[in-house]
Amino acid sequence: MRVYLYILAGVASALIGWNLGQFLLDASVFQQNPEVVLFPCVAISLAVGIVMHEIFISNPTRPKLSFRMVRLPILIAAGLGLLIGSIAGGISQILFLPQIPIPAPIVRLLGWIAIGSSVGLAEGLTWRWHSQEAGDRKRSRQRFRLSLLAASGASVVAASLFELLRLGAGQMPEALKGIEDPIGFSLLGLLLGLTFSITNSPSYRAALRAGSGFEYTEWEYDDGRSDDGGSDDIGSGNGADNHRVPQIDRDLLAFVSDGAAKDIEEGLSIRLPATGKITIGSEPTATIYIPGLPSHVADLELRSRQTLLHPNPSYFKTIEINGEPLAARQPIPLKHNYLLTFHTLEEDGPHEPKIYRFVYYNRFLDPQA
Repeated sequence: MRVYLYILAGVASALIGWNLGQFLLDASVFQQNPEVVLFPCVAISLAVGIVMHEIFISNPTRPKLSFRMVRLPILIAAGLGLLIGSIAGGISQILFLPQIPIPAPIVRLLGWIAIGSSVGLAEGLTWRWHSQEAGDRKRSRQRFRLSLLAASGASVVAASLFELLRLGAGQMPEALKGIEDPIGFSLLGLLLGLTFSITNSPSYRAALRAGSGFEYTEWEYDDGRSDDGGSDDIGSGNGADNHRVPQIDRDLLAFVSDGAAKDIEEGLSIRLPATGKITIGSEPTATIYIPGLPSHVADLELRSRQTLLHPNPSYFKTIEINGEPLAARQPIPLKHNYLLTFHTLEEDGPHEPKIYRFVYYNRFLDPQA
């Protein structure tokens, strides 16, 4: 379904741009130089359409948030499309002059590459405004390069197929003659949509988002002191020997939005490693230290595209998955959006143990995930 939606968005955007260009050509003085008008219109429409589609398909359950988020990316996409499309159209008209002996197919190829690169630039640059993955600089640079190169490559393929279509126009049915351009731009939109459906697929990177139990409060130190969380002088390691604050081992883990932080607070997402094993409990050496839990309540085993929860056989009854207490000691394969609840050995009220909840993600699909 994701692939079909991307293809539909690409084709629809290309046709909207082409029709808008035809309307402006009829009302302008550039009828003898159509590329000057068509290229910017198609580039703007494709860039805006692909960027909008990526934002809304990545956050399908929050349309209001997407509408607020989409404003700046649309302006950037439209600006890039207008700038690069206008440059491409102007250069194409110069290279089409009879005094410059450059074959027309090569000129059109360069123009289409420019259109594709404008879409790739727009998608790569605006991605940071709607994905928390963009907080990872390495991932952000990788995504930018991939978007630019993939879009340019798709444009080369589309332009090549378009030229083959033009060469075979004499054998085309009468009903299709004269509409090579909309067919060609539709092909460009189709290939760009197909390309982005692959390059923009949700990253399979596991994370735990902190929920109930991690609300911000005054930190309570073991010696009776308190702190508002602003002091950095809280000891070494996880800090479990100094105060009772849920923390992560920064040597192995990091938060998606703040790589320097180590205290777990509600709403923060802990980026998990691609492979390996992390421990959860109240022992000072736990990878995820949570006060009040058993010293070692569970392990998370991270494999390629799979995460297993290994409960401690002695404390498996203190763990819930999606609100249901574990009934056995066997490892549990975790899926996207699973709710993990850990009951402490302390009481938060009369006969009510304090709980800590995480939401497990195995891909950064939702901008707020």
